Amino acid sequence: NLTMVAGLAPGETVLVHGGASGIGTFAIQYAAALGCPVFATARAAKHDAIAALGATPIDYENEDFAERVQADVILDIMGAAYLERNLAALRPNGRLMIIGTQGGLKTDLNLGWLLARRATVAATTLRARPLAEKATIVRGVRDEVWPLVEAGRIRPIVDRRVPMADAAEALHVLEGGSH
Repeated sequence: NLTMVAGLAPGETVLVHGGASGIGTFAIQYAAALGCPVFATARAAKHDAIAALGATPIDYENEDFAERVQADVILDIMGAAYLERNLAALRPNGRLMIIGTQGGLKTDLNLGWLLARRATVAATTLRARPLAEKATIVRGVRDEVWPLVEAGRIRPIVDRRVPMADAAEALHVLEGGSH
């Protein structure tokens, strides 16, 4: 999504919401590997972890990200709750990629603001795509991302290992958001 849909280019500034999530940790590492300055929202307790991945952390509980960063690309998991502030945080010609709606589905959108800033808002999900599009995405990941994984520039982030017998405990950790 960052390069294929949002057209992220080396050197552009990226804001990743949910920087400590699985998608967030990947996006931080990928954008950093492309040479992009990266900012990421997360709880304060997770700031050291996302900073270690290459992002400047923003405490979404106590800071307004729109006052901290002007981004070329924003990767958003919140949807409606963040739309107005996301638009305020976009540079002219910026691209907002909505990939989740944890903050709701419906809100007002000032089209005049979009026109004046030449901004793009796109929403995408992998699930709803036809098989041919999914295959193209897989080829792109193989060609563009996998070499970064092999080189150790992108790695999975594992919070802890839990035996299968303790699966209920693992689910509790995920639901509590402490991972």
